[in-house]
Amino acid sequence: MGRSIGEEALLLLRRRLCDPNFIFSLFSASPDSNYSKLKFIVSSSVTEACNNSILLLGPRGCGKIAVLDLVLEDLLKEYSGLISVIKLNGLLHCDDNCAIKEIARQLCIEHELMFSKMASFDDNSQFMIAMLRECGLAHKTVIFILDEFDLFAQGKQRLLYSLLDAMQSVASQAVVIGVSCRLDADQLLEKRVRSRFSHRKLLFHPPPKEDLQRLLKHTLLLPTDSDLPHDYVTEFNSKLSNIIADKRFMEVIDKLSDSDSTFSNFVRFLFSAVSFIDLKSGFMTLDNFKSALLTIQRQPKLDCLKGCSVLEFFIMVCMRRLEVKEKESYNFNSIMKEYNRIYDSFKMPDFYSPSVCLRAFEHLVERELIEFADRGQNQSIEFRSVKLLISSYELQQGLKFNRFVNLKTTLHLTPPVLHFSPEVDLHRCRQHSNSSHFICSSNKRFEAIPRSPPIFKGLCGSYASFLVLSYSGKYEESLCLIVCSL
Repeated sequence: MGRSIGEEALLLLRRRLCDPNFIFSLFSASPDSNYSKLKFIVSSSVTEACNNSILLLGPRGCGKIAVLDLVLEDLLKEYSGLISVIKLNGLLHCDDNCAIKEIARQLCIEHELMFSKMASFDDNSQFMIAMLRECGLAHKTVIFILDEFDLFAQGKQRLLYSLLDAMQSVASQAVVIGVSCRLDADQLLEKRVRSRFSHRKLLFHPPPKEDLQRLLKHTLLLPTDSDLPHDYVTEFNSKLSNIIADKRFMEVIDKLSDSDSTFSNFVRFLFSAVSFIDLKSGFMTLDNFKSALLTIQRQPKLDCLKGCSVLEFFIMVCMRRLEVKEKESYNFNSIMKEYNRIYDSFKMPDFYSPSVCLRAFEHLVERELIEFADRGQNQSIEFRSVKLLISSYELQQGLKFNRFVNLKTTLHLTPPVLHFSPEVDLHRCRQHSNSSHFICSSNKRFEAIPRSPPIFKGLCGSYASFLVLSYSGKYEESLCLIVCSL
């Protein structure tokens, strides 16, 4: 069976997004781009038969390797047979012996020579120097690419010294390109290595929003000369342009940029949005981009919170209360004191013993929702300092989505604001206790209005039994968790 128009468009967009050369070709025309600067430096080394060294610095995901690959691809086409590329990665070849052996292996493959696995560091070093000399006489430039350059700057730096020292010879013709996410990578070099380095640096920054919009149009607008029907391409591009002009779409882009504005994250976002295309209609909608944003910004901590028990939530609420009270350090015993303080203020339906609470506490440690703040391995677990690894917002969202909790509220230093679950439309509530308390309603938002003295003071994290007026007109008892701070 043939593919539908939507499937053909989806394949075309995915091929574009998976091709770094297509993505970064948009920025290669500008003479001020890093692509143009890097190509000029390397091409001048090839044409003028000189040695060069340069560092590509910038955060991960800003396109350092993609731009470098695009430059090398163009130069290999332009100077066919005059360039030889040797690639090393600091994660794999940070050991000097391993790195020099890998250089010798790639040089042997490039020039169809026999590689000796038993050769020593000095033998491989002499072989590299001899090959650089021979390539220089043949007017052939050897380009060394050192990814994760800062890892090569550890230890005695014998590889960097041997490589840069060999480039001091007039007969050699080589270019060393270091790639690192550390902006101070050149400061890690020893004096003898730094003196042989040319100190050229290209900085890669996260792109501005204008470049992200250009990239979006460059990758998602369908070409008019494609095999797709002309009417479909016109309608697809028109609808996409309307989405881009929508203020709600700009809000999505702003949220994405606030967390991570690098090229790699944006391309991943676009790929996810394209994957949500409705294949029947074949068009993109604003909901596709909203769904992609939720996928990109998914928080693993919230997934862990969804499986927590009520008691585990209670322990985290107690820890949060201690943090609000500016307790710099606390342990399990401190948490239990807070737990007992809440219970004494308002009798909860269920009271858990310390041993049960300790098991729930250990489970939170296993889930890495809390962790020990010290390294006191010899101390008992009850006395070791702990800290909460989730934010107030994450705890609030966990309480909101947890199926055991009927109450959704915030963790602010304000009077209690109670938000009940939407299963029951609440019109009027009263607390089920001897004291009469009043709760007023306004669009499913319920604020406790206590008499003097404030009856809800100190009840954060406790359970309260409420009589709730349901749709049937009958009062039903509902157990609610008060999550607020006073």
